Amino acid sequence: MPAAVASRYARALVDVVLAPNSRVDQDRVRHDLRAFEVALAGSAELGSALASPAVTRARKRAVMDRLAKALDITGVSRNFLLVLIDHRRLTELSGVISAFEKMVDERLGKLQVEVSSAQDLNAEQQSALIRQLEAMTGKQVKLKLEVDGDLVGGVVVRLGSTVYDGSVRAQLEALGRQLRAE
Repeated sequence: MPAAVASRYARALVDVVLAPNSRVDQDRVRHDLRAFEVALAGSAELGSALASPAVTRARKRAVMDRLAKALDITGVSRNFLLVLIDHRRLTELSGVISAFEKMVDERLGKLQVEVSSAQDLNAEQQSALIRQLEAMTGKQVKLKLEVDGDLVGGVVVRLGSTVYDGSVRAQLEALGRQLRAE
């Protein structure tokens, strides 16, 4: 599914969750969708049954109802998952969840920042990075951390389309370019 389609589904869910009089907890919806994603990934039969045109809509709803009870999924999350199932978009659940999380954060004034580092950042390093990024952007920052062994050292920070590369790898590449130019 193209990102545009995932974004449309995610935007619809965000509109429901963040509606002015909504009592839906966005963190709970995130949890519900992630729990369902794990269950779906853990059972090929479940994925096949929910995606199959041979399985009736009523049967898929019955399976979804049982699964929602077992996973303690809220009504809004359950209904949204049924929409994905009915429109045969369940195979792209991960893209929809990622788009949902990003849109919720944007609407709440939070900025998702992707940070790649050569090794895990400890709590102190994460806090310092968050403080610096919040001062720079004026928004509340939420780190999405990833370890990339190819970096050698340092970090690479992605703020939307802007990349700040403070990695040792980038510094070595720059040094190599300088040496070749001389």
